[in-house]
Amino acid sequence: MGNTASCCVAGSPKTRRGRSGLGVDEAYRATGELGRDDTAFNLQHISDREALDDTGAECNPSDHARVSTIFLSKSQTDVRDKRRSAHINHVLEPPLLKKSSSCSTIYLDDSTVSQPNLKHTIKCVALAIYYHIKNRDSDVRLLDIFDEKLHPLSKSEVPGDYDKHEPDHKQIYRFVRTLFNAAQLTAECAIVTLVYLERLLTYAELALSPAAWRRMVLGAILLSSKVWDDQAVWNVDYCQILRDITVEDMNELERQFLELLQFNINVPASVYAKYYFDLRSLAGANNLSFPLEPLNREKAQRLEAISRLCEDKYRDLSKVAVRRSVSADNLIGLRHTAVVLS
Repeated sequence: MGNTASCCVAGSPKTRRGRSGLGVDEAYRATGELGRDDTAFNLQHISDREALDDTGAECNPSDHARVSTIFLSKSQTDVRDKRRSAHINHVLEPPLLKKSSSCSTIYLDDSTVSQPNLKHTIKCVALAIYYHIKNRDSDVRLLDIFDEKLHPLSKSEVPGDYDKHEPDHKQIYRFVRTLFNAAQLTAECAIVTLVYLERLLTYAELALSPAAWRRMVLGAILLSSKVWDDQAVWNVDYCQILRDITVEDMNELERQFLELLQFNINVPASVYAKYYFDLRSLAGANNLSFPLEPLNREKAQRLEAISRLCEDKYRDLSKVAVRRSVSADNLIGLRHTAVVLS
C-alpha cells in the first residue's frame, strides 16, 4: 500500500514497449533514479499506461473494434489476384443467383448478428482459417503442444510431409463442422472461436500452419464453448468425439492455450460485431452467399412483435424528450403586444 511504484509494476502482466523504445520496467527504473519529489510527478499511472498501449501502432484486432481483422487482410491479396487473372483471361465469373421477393413471397436473410446461420457461419470461419494457413509467415515458431506429430489426434500414422500439405477449405470445414455438430455448439461460438484464434496468433506470435492448425482450432473451440455457451461441453466429451485423444492431453491443451492468451477471454460486443460483418464481407468476396429464407407466418409474427416493442420504446422516449423550439415558419399569424408608455 505504501509503495505505489512497486504496486503498479507488479500489476503489469507483461512488459510492453512504447513509442520511445523503452519497456515499462525500464521506464520505472529510470524514474526511480530521480529524487523523491520528482518521482511523485513523473510516475506514470496505470490508466495512462493502458491508454498508451491502446493507441500503439500494433493493436490487437481481437481486443479493439477499430482495428481490421487479420483474416480479411490476408484474403484481400488472393481476391485481387483472382479478379486480375479473370480480367486478363477474359473469364467472367458466374453471377450469384439470388432469390427475388414477389407480391406473394418475401425472402429475408436468415442470418443476423444476434442469431447467425450456423452452417454458413462455419463455412466462413473455415475460409478464414484457410487464408490464415495459406498466407502464413514462414519464420514463425511452432509450439510442441500444437504439433500433431507429438500430440496426434488419431492413431493413424502421421505422414512425413504433414507440415507441408496445406488443407483446402472443404477439409477445414469438415473438421470444424464435425466438432460443432457433435458438441451441439451455436454459430456465435464459431465467431468467438475465430476471435480466440487471432488473439492467440498475436499474443503468442504464432501462425496457423499445416502441422498445428487442428490442435489450435480444437483449443479455441474448447475454450469458446466454455465461455460462450450456458451449458459448457466438458473435456471428456471431446474425448468421445475424438476417441484417440486423452483427457490429460485436452486439459494440457486448454491450460497452455489460456496461458498464451494471458487469460484474456473477454470478447466485447463491438469486437464480436466486427468479426461477424467481416465474415460476411469475406463470404461476399468469395461468392459464399448467405441463405435467403421465405417469410412464413411465425417469422412475420415475431417481426411484428419486435416492431411493436420498438415503437413503444421510442414513444416513451419521445414523451421525456426535451421540447424543441418552434420555427418562425410554423407561426400562423403575428401577435401584437400592448405597450405601456409611462
